Amino acid sequence: MFRILTQEEITVLESRGCRCDDWSNVQVAEGFDPARVTNVEFSGDIRIGSLAGRFVRPGGLVRRSEITNATLHNVAVGNDVYIRNIADYIANYDIADGAYIENVDSIVGTLDSTFGIGTEVSVLNETGGREVPVYERLSAQTAYLIAMYRNRREMVERLVTLIKVHAASLYGKRGQIGRNTLVINAGTITNVNVGDFALIKGATRLADGTISASESDPVVVGRDVIAEGFVFASGSCVDDGAVIHHCFIGQATKLTHLFSAHDSLFFANCACENGEAAAIFGGPYTVTMHKSSLLIAGMFSFLNAGSGSNQSNHMYKLGPIHQGVVERGSKTTSDSYILWPAKIGAFSLVMGRHVNHPDTSRLPFSYLIENRNESFLVPGINLRSVGTIRDAQKWPKRDKRRDPDRLDCINFNLLSPYTAGKMFAGIKLLDELERTAGLTAERFAFQTMTIDARALRKGRSLYRLAIDKFMGNSVIHRLGTEPVADAAELSRRLAPTHPAGKGRWVDVCGMFAPKSEIDALCDAIAAGEIRSLEEIEEAWRRIHADYYDMEWTWVVSMMESWFGKTVDALTPDDIRCIIERWISSVRSLNGMLLDDARKEYSLKSRTGFGIDAPDSDADDDFTSVRGQYESDPFVKMVEAHNVAKSALAESALELLP
Repeated sequence: MFRILTQEEITVLESRGCRCDDWSNVQVAEGFDPARVTNVEFSGDIRIGSLAGRFVRPGGLVRRSEITNATLHNVAVGNDVYIRNIADYIANYDIADGAYIENVDSIVGTLDSTFGIGTEVSVLNETGGREVPVYERLSAQTAYLIAMYRNRREMVERLVTLIKVHAASLYGKRGQIGRNTLVINAGTITNVNVGDFALIKGATRLADGTISASESDPVVVGRDVIAEGFVFASGSCVDDGAVIHHCFIGQATKLTHLFSAHDSLFFANCACENGEAAAIFGGPYTVTMHKSSLLIAGMFSFLNAGSGSNQSNHMYKLGPIHQGVVERGSKTTSDSYILWPAKIGAFSLVMGRHVNHPDTSRLPFSYLIENRNESFLVPGINLRSVGTIRDAQKWPKRDKRRDPDRLDCINFNLLSPYTAGKMFAGIKLLDELERTAGLTAERFAFQTMTIDARALRKGRSLYRLAIDKFMGNSVIHRLGTEPVADAAELSRRLAPTHPAGKGRWVDVCGMFAPKSEIDALCDAIAAGEIRSLEEIEEAWRRIHADYYDMEWTWVVSMMESWFGKTVDALTPDDIRCIIERWISSVRSLNGMLLDDARKEYSLKSRTGFGIDAPDSDADDDFTSVRGQYESDPFVKMVEAHNVAKSALAESALELLP
């Protein structure tokens, strides 16, 4: 409850240098202490809380709640707030309990803003056509539909309308500074809603934005940051001179060290430093750390961009209208370059310059390498790479989202119906290339690329091993842990339990799903059956939660083409054969991984060790720094994996009648 000031309180305030044209417009809470307000000018409608709290700053410095050296216009100040040294003024803001604001130029709400909500981000095509309006709870999946399903016009229009209606509801409202928020040594803050427990320290200019901080996962906006037209999700960090224009920064994403970005989306756990992004759709775990790297007009996820990585969306004809897609899990090496349009398959490595618009999407786990201005494709080779497996293991461990309300649905599986489906198609493609060119051909032309005969056959073999591994994994998981009584019970266990899953699967920016489910969701949105942003979130979570049941439906649909029998015709002996093929593929792929890891301990890798020592001591220097192959954590992990999977195979075989 608030009340008007007493005459005694007005007298104390005026004696402490405070001014107001009409003191009747100032209301205070019970327990208000006028002795904690000094040199403050009030105008408009003012409310002030109790000012009874205290703050302990780093190093042990204690500050009591107060308002000192400030001008407040149409401001509500909560309980236990600290406001000191506002160079210009604070206007049209509600400041929640426990906020700490010091040494700030101005905090102003103009009453004609939507606080960055509804800002259109021109991803992929800088000239427009794929704009995504941002809001506090934008997920990678919803943004994917808006940006990439432009052929579903009615669905996109309804989604965009829902976001715009939400944005319009904020128009004319005062700005918010959340509970226990810290704003210190900052420049101008204009039309920015700041959530609870946010830290804004040293930012230069923030305008038209929303900072969706929370107690469980605060947001940090640091020194020299300039941001306009933005949404920062919980757990995000924008610091060290980053410059942001029309961007969404997702949960636990970090943009630091002079990184600049415009018209870009960054979803969960991205990490970007030093370089630049322009009109990118940065799915989860998009990582670029180097000063000379430019990501432009591309869709990425689980990306590791090397130093000097670059793309071009401009062929000097009709402007920057070209776009590219680098599917999940890919890497670009130092000084790599791709001329858009192009599409790079999942879990691929790009090395060198590629200007002939490659499309490797049907051949995942590949190397795309430049040699004498020619693009060579090595299919499937990344399946035996240590780096690929290490990446797949580290992504779940590097999920820094502490907010229990996670916006993005992320599936970390390396092998899935999405990648397995690509490998099925890849085998057919490689077979067709070999049939067309002849078995004696040394090279095969594929689009604008070249595939060596040896690489083609090795890639096909690797795909077959990986499919055996994936299909076997799914079969063993489906068998469970209880003994199978007879063939009839085996059939019951292997019967699919979800109607969806057959056919093509897609990667909806971090989440795997059958295309049929995405189409059904689009239909429901277009028909008005889904009428709110909350219902869309629920739909994404449902699809994500049903992944393994739908995965099994897909595996069942592929049984006959891969194993020669439909699932209802499989006998216990057939399952034994599948398990044996599975454990053989696991051991083969693990053996290749160990061979790849062994290269890190070769004589060539020891170059530069023991720099001033005789050759006999170089090995000791190498071992002291790098350790030995046998004790390498990754090597031990792979060896343990072999043991565990062998035991699992034996256990699964024992379940069968």
